[in-house]
Amino acid sequence: MPAIPLPAIHASHAGCWLRSGAGITRPAGKGEAVMAAADTPLLLLNAPLVATRLGYPDLSGLDLLELFAFIHPARFVVPTPKGLAHVLDLPEPAGDEDVPELLQQAAEALLAICGDPAWPEREGAWSALQNLTRLRWPWAPLVTARLAAPARAERWLFARLPEWQEAPERPQPAQVALDPAAVSARLAQLTGEGAEPRPAQVAYAGEAAQAFAPRAREGMPQLLLAQAGTGIGKTLGYLAPASLWAEQSGGTVWVSTYTKALQRQLRRESRRAWASTRADGSQPVVVRKGRENYLCLLNLEDALQGGFAGRAAVLAQLVARWAAYSQDGDMIGGDLPGWLGTLFRQRGIKALTDQRGECVYAGCPHYRKCFIERASRASAQADLVIANHALVMVNAARGRDAAQRPTRIVFDEGHHVFEAADSTFAAALTGAEAIELRRWVIGPERGSKGRRRGLSARLADVASYDEAGSKAIAAARYAAEALPGDGWLQRLAENAPSGPLEELLGAVRATVYARDESGGQDAGYGLETEAAQLDGAFVERAGAAQAALAELRVPLIRLGVRLEAILADPPDWLDGAGRARIEGARHSLAWRIDLLAAWEALLERLGGPADPEFVDWLAVERSEAREFDVGLHRRWLDPMKPFARTVLEPAHGVMITSATLTNGGDWDTAVDRSGARALGLAPRQSSFDSPFDYAQQAEVLIVTDVAKGDISALAGAYGRLIEASGGGVLGLFTAIRRLRAVHGRIADRLARSGLPLYAQHVDPIDTGTLVDIFRDDPRASLLGTDALRDGVDVPGHSLRLVVMEQVPWPKPSILHRARRLAHGGSDYDDQIIRARLAQAFGRLIRSRDDHGHFVVLSAAFPSRLLSAFPAGTPIRRVTLDEALQRVAGGVSGAPVQSESPA
Repeated sequence: MPAIPLPAIHASHAGCWLRSGAGITRPAGKGEAVMAAADTPLLLLNAPLVATRLGYPDLSGLDLLELFAFIHPARFVVPTPKGLAHVLDLPEPAGDEDVPELLQQAAEALLAICGDPAWPEREGAWSALQNLTRLRWPWAPLVTARLAAPARAERWLFARLPEWQEAPERPQPAQVALDPAAVSARLAQLTGEGAEPRPAQVAYAGEAAQAFAPRAREGMPQLLLAQAGTGIGKTLGYLAPASLWAEQSGGTVWVSTYTKALQRQLRRESRRAWASTRADGSQPVVVRKGRENYLCLLNLEDALQGGFAGRAAVLAQLVARWAAYSQDGDMIGGDLPGWLGTLFRQRGIKALTDQRGECVYAGCPHYRKCFIERASRASAQADLVIANHALVMVNAARGRDAAQRPTRIVFDEGHHVFEAADSTFAAALTGAEAIELRRWVIGPERGSKGRRRGLSARLADVASYDEAGSKAIAAARYAAEALPGDGWLQRLAENAPSGPLEELLGAVRATVYARDESGGQDAGYGLETEAAQLDGAFVERAGAAQAALAELRVPLIRLGVRLEAILADPPDWLDGAGRARIEGARHSLAWRIDLLAAWEALLERLGGPADPEFVDWLAVERSEAREFDVGLHRRWLDPMKPFARTVLEPAHGVMITSATLTNGGDWDTAVDRSGARALGLAPRQSSFDSPFDYAQQAEVLIVTDVAKGDISALAGAYGRLIEASGGGVLGLFTAIRRLRAVHGRIADRLARSGLPLYAQHVDPIDTGTLVDIFRDDPRASLLGTDALRDGVDVPGHSLRLVVMEQVPWPKPSILHRARRLAHGGSDYDDQIIRARLAQAFGRLIRSRDDHGHFVVLSAAFPSRLLSAFPAGTPIRRVTLDEALQRVAGGVSGAPVQSESPA
C-alpha cells in the first residue's frame, strides 16, 4: 500500500516512535517527540490519547480519526491502529514500531477515497470542506488536493434532511391471549433453522407470553418477574411473544434497558422479527432515548453560524457531516462515533443536544426535520420501542401524549429498575438546577452566546395578544430574579450570597462543612449531612427561599391557564404550527411547576418533623477538590411506590427480567423491588437456570495475601495477574483514586510486554469506546468502576479474567443508612454486595465456549457472600502465587479442573 510522505508519530505506554516523510522509523524520547510535534504537523491517531502519553496537553496535528469522521461519517471504527487497519483493509501492525508506517498508509487510503466516483458519502463533502478550510482545519489542504468540486452546487444540510410525516392515531390494541404453540413456533422462527434446541428458552418464552394477557382489573396489570441465567437467550425469549402480540393486537410493546450496550443488541436482534421498514416506509422498530441524546438541529445551526469558535467549530462541521448520514440523530450511543467528541476536549457534543429542555417545538424552523420529533412520532406507530428505564418512567410520569404512554413493557436488566426509579423520582434543589430554571424563565445572562431564550422571547406572540398572559410572563421574570445567577458558587465561597436562594445555599454549604467528620481524608470528594437538627436561622432562610419559589410558581400556573384558554378559543393567527408550539410550552410549564412544587415541599419540612416516606440531606458536590454544586436532596425511602403508581398502575402487562433478579433466590426482595406490594399485586414468578457448566468453565479465586490499603501491593497483584493471563483482564475498582494509582504504576511495564492497558478516568476516551477497544484486542486489559460492572458484553477470549480490588461494599451515605435501617441492617448490605458480585461475575462467561477466572483481592471475604456465585462454581481461597498459577494454566482456554470448593 502506498504511503503518504508525511512524518508520523505514535506514542504508547511502551514508548514513542517517529517516522520521517522519507520512510525511516526510529524510537524517540518524550521530549524529542514533543519538540517534533511542535515544529510541524505530524500524522497521529487520537491526539488526546497521544497527548496524555507524552504529557503534552497542547499537542495537535493531523489526526486520522478526524479525517475518518470526514470521509466516513456515521461509520464505526475502533480508534486503535489495529482497528484502523481492519476497517481500511490494511496489514495489521506487528508492534508499536510499525504503527507510524500504518498511519502514513491509512492517510493515503483515506485521501484516495476522495477521488473515488463510488464514494457513498460524497454529497456534502465539498461544502463542508470549504467551511473547514476557513477554519484552518489541518487536513483541509490535503483533502482539497484530492476532492474535485461537484458539477452542481450542493444542497445545504437542512435542505437535505427528510421531513417526518404526520400519521393518524393508532387504534387501541385488540385484547388477545397468545397461544403457547404459536409462541413456540415464533421463537423457532426467530432462532432460525438448525439452531441448538434450548428447552429453557422455550419455557421462558411461554412465561413471557403471560405478561401480554388481558388484565382482569383496572390498575392491576399482569406482572411477571422472571429470573433467567446468562445463556438462556432472554432477548429472543421475550421478543417472540412480543412480536406475536404486536402482530395480533396492533399494539406497541416497549422494551426497556439500563445500558446502551443492550439497546444496541436489541436493535440487532429485533431484525429477526421485523423488517427494517414496512411497505408504507414506516419503521416497525424504533429506538427511543431522552431528548439529551439527540442532535438538536437548532443548536447545530447556531454552532455552524458562529456560535462555536476554534476547534469547537471544526467539531460542528464534522457533526453536520454525520447528521446527513445518521440513522436517527442519536449522538450518545448511536452511530456518532463515541470518540469524536473527546478529540476536541470540550463539551461540544452536549452543547449540540437539548440538555436543558429548552425546545421551542413548532417554533423551531427545523421542527419538521427534528430527529427527536421523528423518533417520537415513529414510536407511536411502532410495533416495538426500545427505550431505557429512565425514559419509560419519565414518559409515564409526564409524557406529552397520554396515548403514547407504554402499556405493555418488558424491563430487561430488571435488577436496575429500583436504581432508575430512585433517580427518576428524586428531588434536588441545588444551585446548578436553580440557575437552569432562572435561565429558562429569564433567558441568557448578559454577554452569553447561544440560542437560549427566555419565556418572553418564546411566547412573544402570546404576550402581545393576551394581556393576562403578558402580565404572568412579566411576574415570572421578576420572581425568577430571586434564583441564583452566574457566579453564584464564587459568591458562596466569598460568603457574599445574593438573594434568598443563594442565602439558603450558603447556609447549606456552611452547615455541611461544620458537620464534616472526614478529617480531610476524603478531600476532593462530596460531603453530606442529614437535614436534621437545623438551627432557627437556617429554617428562616429555608422559609424565605420557599416563599420566593412560590412567587415564581404562581405566575407560571397563571400562564399555563392562559395558554389553555388560547387553545380552547384560538385567535385567527394561531395556525397548526403555533398550536403545536403552545402545546409544547404548556408541557414545559407543567414540568417546571411540578419541579417548583417538589422544591417547596422539600423546604417546608425542614422546620418540622421528618416525613417517613422520604430521606432528606444537605450536600456539597466536589470533584478533585473543586466544588461544583451545593444543595438539598430528597429521595423516596422506597422509590417503587411512585414507580408503581406512575408506571405499573396504568399498564396492562409488565415483565421484569434479569439474570440476577432474585439475588441468590431471594424472591421477597425481588417482589419488594418490583413495586408489586404498593399495588397489592401478587406477581407471577419464574426462574430459569443458566445452561453454562460453571464447574468446568469458571473458577472463583479469593486472594488472601494482598493487604488492604497497600497500593503498591495492589498494583503489583494487578500487574502480575494481567501478565499471567496475557491480557484479557477486566479490573473493577470501587474508588477512582485507587484505579488511577494502580494504572500509573503498571501501565508502562505492561505495555513494554505487549499488553496494552486502558482505564476509565485516565484515558481521554469515552466508556463505550474503551469497551470497543478492549473487545477488539485479546491482549488488552481494561480498568474501570461501576459502569463496567454491568454494561460490558465481551464474549470469547478477549475477556478471560475479572479482577475485583476488594469486596464492593456499599458507600455509607445518608440515603444508604436510612434504607439499611428500614430493611434489616447488615442483611440489606449483603443483598447489595451479592448483587454486585453476581453482575461482575456475569461479565466472565457469556457463551458455552468461554472459560475464565474471577479473582477478588480480599483476605477477609465473608463466606456468607459466596452464594452470589452460580451454584457449582469452584471457589478457592488462595495466595497470590497460587492464583497466578491457576490463571496462567487457564489461559489456553482449556476448562478449569474442578476441585472441592473452599
